[in-house]
Amino acid sequence: MNSELVNNIIRNYESDNPRTLDNLSKILNFGKLGGTGKLIIYPVDQGFEHGPDRSFSGNPGAYDPHYHINFAIEAGMSAFAAPLGMIESGYSTFAEKIPYILKCNSSNSLTNIKDQALTGNVEDAIRLGCVGVGFTIYPGSEFNHKLMEQACGLFREAKKAGLITVLWSYARGDISKKGETAINIISYAAHMACLCGAHIVKVKLPTSYLEEDPTKDSFIKNNIKIESAEDRVRIIKRSCFNGRRIVIFSGGEAKNDDELLKEIQAIKDGGGNGSIVGRNCFQRPKDKALELIDKMISIYKD
Repeated sequence: MNSELVNNIIRNYESDNPRTLDNLSKILNFGKLGGTGKLIIYPVDQGFEHGPDRSFSGNPGAYDPHYHINFAIEAGMSAFAAPLGMIESGYSTFAEKIPYILKCNSSNSLTNIKDQALTGNVEDAIRLGCVGVGFTIYPGSEFNHKLMEQACGLFREAKKAGLITVLWSYARGDISKKGETAINIISYAAHMACLCGAHIVKVKLPTSYLEEDPTKDSFIKNNIKIESAEDRVRIIKRSCFNGRRIVIFSGGEAKNDDELLKEIQAIKDGGGNGSIVGRNCFQRPKDKALELIDKMISIYKD
């Protein structure tokens, strides 16, 4: 049975079929944060994005997909998100022990093209017993229209099949590197993810920087508060249909415990729904990573 907190979230998804809502309820009720309305998802797509040695050489056990799936289970994560091959490699060993989200497109750092290749589909997700599919779009890149069209097509199929949808929305293109995490740009990217039909929106935690863009004037004219991290989280939640969509924030590059936990506190205080944390786990020794996740969970539960 769902808690009232979970029911309040589920009610915001008014067009979804019962199977999709069941899968959304499943991750909201799974793991150590089950029933709280908060999520921590463990993503391991960095082998595609950054390469195996850059990602895993500091913790050699992390070359093994079983390491990651077992870690997600032991840590009490809400779900495990990964590309096709990683989920396939642990399917029979870990079936039904944690909700899977199949990441269906991927990029790599061997190219500078701001695009993603299709690497999975709804049929794969169903075969592997996944609760949902994930996808990345790059608002602002030269390929952003194609990526949005692909996301909407994938999500249409996924919803028919009763799967939830998670959209990574990362601004690229004709903006500065600093602008990729600017509050006005992240707010725009998060809203676009909602308009594409995502159940769960994944964005980076924004900075107080305002990129030179037409949206900057609105922040200044309307005196929108952006000074604190929790203020900026509130802005992103507001951009996501005034809080009617789940928003989770990436942990980004590996950082020290205090810095990461300060971000988690800001996400919680700003009304965010949780985190999606990969490198800050598998680039630490396992015991230290488990301690860190427990501290994150304590903040979200408090």
